[in-house]
Amino acid sequence: MRRREFITLFGSAAVWPLAARAQQPAKIKRIAMVSPSDPASSLHAKYHRFYGGFFEELGRLGFVEGKNLVVDRYSAEGYPDRFAPLAREVVDTRPDAIYAISSLVGLAFKAATTTIAVVCVTSDPVAAGLVSNIARPGGNITGSSVDTGFELWGKRIGLLKEALPKMSSIFLIAEKTARWEGPFGSAFRQAATAAGIALNAAFLDGKLDATAYQRVFAAFEQDRPDALLISDYGGHITNAPTIVALAAHHRLPAMYASRIYVEIGGLISYGDDMEELGRSAGYQMGQVLNGTNPGDIPFNQATRIELAINLKTAKLLGIEFPATLLGSADFVVQ
Repeated sequence: MRRREFITLFGSAAVWPLAARAQQPAKIKRIAMVSPSDPASSLHAKYHRFYGGFFEELGRLGFVEGKNLVVDRYSAEGYPDRFAPLAREVVDTRPDAIYAISSLVGLAFKAATTTIAVVCVTSDPVAAGLVSNIARPGGNITGSSVDTGFELWGKRIGLLKEALPKMSSIFLIAEKTARWEGPFGSAFRQAATAAGIALNAAFLDGKLDATAYQRVFAAFEQDRPDALLISDYGGHITNAPTIVALAAHHRLPAMYASRIYVEIGGLISYGDDMEELGRSAGYQMGQVLNGTNPGDIPFNQATRIELAINLKTAKLLGIEFPATLLGSADFVVQ
C-alpha cells in the first residue's frame, strides 16, 4: 500500500541572508511532497541532490522545516493507478501548497484541485497538458521543466553513437505505452531517424519494480540491441540500482538521463543538473508560500545539462571513449 509520512525535524537555527530573514513569515506553512515512486522516507535533502537543492533554496527564502514549515511526504510507490486517489487524499488535507514530482503526478493534482497551489517538476508542461502557456501558466500550477525535446534526445543518441561507432540499433525503456504514442515518443523516433539508428521500445506498464525491469531485460536476450536508452521518467531513478545492475549483467551499454545512474555504475548520461532543478522548484515554492499567485509564476526551464561518464563501466564493457568526448564531460568516474 502507499506509504505516507509526516515528519517535522527540529534543529538549530539556520543562518540566512538578511533579506531572507526579513521576509520570514510568522505563520507556519504546510506543504505536501508527492513522489510517483521514491519512498516517502527518502524525500529528504540527505538522500538526494534534487531534494537537497529544493530544501536549501526554501531555507534561503526563510522557510525551514521544523521552524516555520511542516512537510507531509507521500509516495505512490511506483503504482500509476494510485496517482489519482493519492492526489485526492492529499487535497483533502488542505496543505498550503503541493510539490508534485513528475508530469503524471501533476496531472492527477490538476484534476483534483483548482484552488491549492501546485509546484510541479515535469517534462514539457504544455505537451504534458498541465498548462497552456509556460510564461503565464494561469490557474493554480507552476513549476520547473526538464528538457525532453528532440534536440536533447538527438544529442543523447549522438553521444552514444560517438562512444559506439558501430551502433545500429537501440532500445528505449519507457514507462508507459501512451508516451510512445504522444509527443515524447515522436521526439525519440525523430532523434533515432536523424542518427540513422533503428529504434524499438520496451514498455513498463503498471508498477515499476525489480520484477518489471527483469522481464524487460530478459526479452533482450532474444532481440538484442547494440545499446539502451532509458527515458527520463522519475520512476526509473527510483529503480536506478536495479537498472544499472541489469545493464551490467546483460553487458548492454546504456545512455541515461541523469548523472545519478553514472554515480552508481551506469555507463553514460546526459541530462539536467538535478540539484539546480531542485533549487528552481524550491524558489518557486518559496514564492507561492510568500503569497504569489502560481498562475503568475512562469515555468522555469532547466539551463544546465551535464555529461557524465563512468570509465570503470566502460572498461568492463570493452568501450574506449574518444578523448574529445571525455574532454567535454562534466563528471567522470575513474
